[in-house]
Amino acid sequence: MSVLIIIDSAEGVVKKSAFETISYGADLAAQLGVSSVGVVLGSAEGELSALGQYGVKKIVQVNGDQPRAEDPTVLASLVTEIATREQATVIVFTHSLSGKSLAPLVSARLKAGLVTGVVGLPDTTKGFVAKRSVFSGKAFAHVQIDTEKKLISVNPNSYKINSGGAPAQVESVSVSAAAARITVTKRQKSNNELLLTEAETVVSAGRGLKGPENWGMIEELAQVMGAATACSRPVADAHWRPHNEHVGQTGIAIAPTLYIAIGISGAIQHLAGVNRSKVIVVINKDPEAPFFKAADYGIVGDAFEVVPALTAAVKKLKGV
Repeated sequence: MSVLIIIDSAEGVVKKSAFETISYGADLAAQLGVSSVGVVLGSAEGELSALGQYGVKKIVQVNGDQPRAEDPTVLASLVTEIATREQATVIVFTHSLSGKSLAPLVSARLKAGLVTGVVGLPDTTKGFVAKRSVFSGKAFAHVQIDTEKKLISVNPNSYKINSGGAPAQVESVSVSAAAARITVTKRQKSNNELLLTEAETVVSAGRGLKGPENWGMIEELAQVMGAATACSRPVADAHWRPHNEHVGQTGIAIAPTLYIAIGISGAIQHLAGVNRSKVIVVINKDPEAPFFKAADYGIVGDAFEVVPALTAAVKKLKGV
């Protein structure tokens, strides 16, 4: 028996959030007294055996063209077959866009219970009870899975990353899968150097910037801090910034270590997408802005004065 860990990757690069999922799966396998097996669908850069440092004992790499298919039903059939081969009792996904589409399909195929957005190891003293985030991070639910096979997806930035493990055994396999029913006709790639969901630091701005022509100072601050840029929904709706930078309940939900909100009032819909950030810094000239109630640190001041001063201070600290 084993815990199967689906290793999230994009264009052959293993995502940072996958390291958390691997660590989680490895710790869960140790807790259950079974082996841990990671699964890479398609090609991946670097030595896969190095993923053993995060605790996984074995890596299965699925070769061929099918792992690169855009149809999640194809990937679901691959995962289902690997799970059967490895006698997996638990399958762990990352709670990312790919994980959200893949996990329910695998759950239906295996007739397995699924808990999404998990934030800690399950309680296995009396059954299998997983703790998950609910109500946009405002509360937690404890959900018991009673099925023989169990599926969980782990919230990014919610579990510590292990280190120092031994190299993993790597096995390449070819698996048959259903024919793809979806054809991709166009791809449009984001210009961001950092993925919002992967970034440790995010600099975000709202209507307080007054217009797209003032975004240069936001990009400069983000550059010197090694951060990704984001925006509020009104900014994206006004086409000041692309929609792939929109964070919030109706945009991208993120959980960076540091989130800097500039000129954003802090409506509840925006907070729902960023409230899992470990540290929130708010810069707003309105001392009554709701965002200050959720902030760890706040600066009441004009963004056009504060941001350049903050950028200069970071440059001085870094010797730039």
